[in-house]
Amino acid sequence: MAETTSGMTYEKLRDLVRAGLAVTGDSRQVAPGGAFVVVHGASEDGLRYVPDALAKGAAYLVLEEDCVGQCAEAAKAAGAALVRHSDTRLALSELASDCYHTYETPLKVIGVTGTNGKTTCASLLERLFEAAGHRVGVMGTVNYRWPGHLEASPLTTPGPMDVHRMLAEMAKAGCDICVMEVSSHSLEQKRVRHVPFAGACFTNLTQDHLDFHVTMEAYFEAKALLFTETPLPGKAVATNADDPWALRLLDIRPDAWTYGFGPAPAKGDPMRHLRGELLEHGTSGVGLRLTCQGRTWELHSPLIGRFNADNLLTVMAMGLAMGMTDFRALEGFAGVPGRLERVANPKGVHVFVDYAHTPDALVNVLQALRGAGFKRIVTVFGCGGNRDRKKRPLMGEAVAKLSDVAVLTSDNPRFEEPEDIIADVMPGLAQAREVVVDADRRSATEKALALLGPEDCLLIAGKGHEDYQIVKGVKRHYSDQETVRELLGA
Repeated sequence: MAETTSGMTYEKLRDLVRAGLAVTGDSRQVAPGGAFVVVHGASEDGLRYVPDALAKGAAYLVLEEDCVGQCAEAAKAAGAALVRHSDTRLALSELASDCYHTYETPLKVIGVTGTNGKTTCASLLERLFEAAGHRVGVMGTVNYRWPGHLEASPLTTPGPMDVHRMLAEMAKAGCDICVMEVSSHSLEQKRVRHVPFAGACFTNLTQDHLDFHVTMEAYFEAKALLFTETPLPGKAVATNADDPWALRLLDIRPDAWTYGFGPAPAKGDPMRHLRGELLEHGTSGVGLRLTCQGRTWELHSPLIGRFNADNLLTVMAMGLAMGMTDFRALEGFAGVPGRLERVANPKGVHVFVDYAHTPDALVNVLQALRGAGFKRIVTVFGCGGNRDRKKRPLMGEAVAKLSDVAVLTSDNPRFEEPEDIIADVMPGLAQAREVVVDADRRSATEKALALLGPEDCLLIAGKGHEDYQIVKGVKRHYSDQETVRELLGA
């Protein structure tokens, strides 16, 4: 990182930021005299916004060497210094930490990563730590929240400036624990590289986001960054011994706690293994017997399905890794909005809304409903537009295998035509018992409800807690829960 002609180096800029200099990677938020970090985004190039940043009074531009020549003349005319860095994504993450002083935060930050289960595990951890007397903040897919604050979350894991701002606000509000859902995108894009994680757990890895990562190996490597390239190398770690991808973490962290429904893995520490036994799972929830370090206890939860038993094991293993021993608070946790959420209605129809939008997640939730004993299962589902096309027929196969009626409709088509997405799914429904196709999600839901008998259930999958659809780039209000209640006269 070379010194500029103005005498300003990156390290000197860090000192200024720690002393109060404003910094941002968003040209719309540039403060006069502040610093603008020029980041090459996945869909946007920060170079495009340099003129805007300079017009707003940016005094420093942080950029990579190959961008210096393109900005030198404009920066000189504006009297702004060019500050070089080999990786501006990394710089923005570090400067965000400097800005909010989160490198010295009293918060214990716990990261939850994996394809499925992050939101439920984050909420279970919130419940567990609150019951133990902690003040807890959460950043995740549903919202960002802490005592006295609640805001919608446009991203599961926000950008670095927002991450560190919220960590600082949580600490100011008296929180001593933050539970953060950590997406593979955020890890790959270094949004959380300088977050001081005190703990991290890995739920599972199944096919998703291959439009971004391309291969499962690259997807795993992105997830593994939470355990290799974030601060506090001695962080408490828990990983799923029943998932072959998650189990590979033991090659990186042989000291990790493991959990599963089998014995301790050969390459793990048997004294750091939580073993579960599924005693029951039905319409009333799941019952577990747990064994660890010679101690055995039972836990009964109203959460439905084997996959929720996995989530409970994840949370207890993470708790054990952080020194907890009492897990009774988990027995009163009824669930997360949009995660196998039962939609109450005056007609007593069995309707569930779930966020499942991957093949594996659909299999898990449908197996949970099948195991609960319903006579027939009707499933409304679709696939998101401008996302991994390879998973579309696989989602169809999952629904065909475990549903009595597949109702194929739109999810968030984004910039794709709904009919094109439906065409990609259809080969996977070749073995379905019965198929209904309707691109209008409300109309499809109405048709599905009309098919239900008193002992049947309807699963509406894909959107979960979301209260919108994205069509041609426009976000329109739409809620599966609201639609069901309107159609059933609630």
